[in-house]
Amino acid sequence: MVRTLSKLAIVLAGAVCAPASAFTVFACEPEWAALTRVLMPDATVHTATHSRQDPHHIEARPALIAQLRSADLAVCTGASLESGWLPALQQRAGNAKVQDGAQGMFYAASQVELIDAQPGAGGNPFAGDIHAEGNPHVHADPRNLVKISSRLAERLQTLVPAEAQQIRQRQSQFETAWSQRIGEWEKRAAPLRGQMVAAQHTAFGYLWKWLGLKQIADLEPKPGMAPTPGHLQGLLSILQAQPPLAIVTAGYQDQRAGRWLVSQLDSKVPLISLPATVDDERTPDALAQWYEQLINSLMKAKTR
Repeated sequence: MVRTLSKLAIVLAGAVCAPASAFTVFACEPEWAALTRVLMPDATVHTATHSRQDPHHIEARPALIAQLRSADLAVCTGASLESGWLPALQQRAGNAKVQDGAQGMFYAASQVELIDAQPGAGGNPFAGDIHAEGNPHVHADPRNLVKISSRLAERLQTLVPAEAQQIRQRQSQFETAWSQRIGEWEKRAAPLRGQMVAAQHTAFGYLWKWLGLKQIADLEPKPGMAPTPGHLQGLLSILQAQPPLAIVTAGYQDQRAGRWLVSQLDSKVPLISLPATVDDERTPDALAQWYEQLINSLMKAKTR
């Protein structure tokens, strides 16, 4: 009897003092997986999407359902970015920890101020990917990551109190180093301020605002809808009158429309394909490497 109780005590102690690697996180997008790894490097992190996928449109696959079912925390963008697939995953996973309103469901977009809000714009399937709350691609402004990392750290401390001190320390170190990097990036990208760009979708709207660029044209006739010949022909006259710094597409988008515009502009304007998020969230310093890539690509277009 004593031996049985001793074994039970050992099991219970192990459950209470479970290592951080036993804490499982479901990240809807790679940027949130990368940020979670900064705060809890030993956690098990599953990522639902990758940089070559449009995060608006993901299939609720059985593997994702199983991952969400086992998650202690889900970190997603929110602002309706995942509205086409996350609710189905939540329902099928049946995990009370990661339902809306639970401590284990964290929406990054709810932690910062959104741009381009369009109240009352939702609910029309023919209107495209319009988000009434505002532009959900908040990670494209590195300043947003300071506030999001702070709020995410607070949530993690609540969920994993045994790791609270370490999480606070990691977040503080991240914020200090990140603020310094933001200053360096802003100084390097200063020549971009005031430049115009044409882009497909508003995936980089926060990047433009941060760096002081202006998007003068959208290759999509409606958000999330493929470019049409008539729409592109209309854009051509605008771009001929005001040649932009570059025509920008996200890495997951079809570049044919951009290439056509470049050819019609006699290749005087470059086509840039920017990754919409980090390529591999498991890479050390993945977030910083992504911003470096964005700024380097834009600066190359400026100096060509």
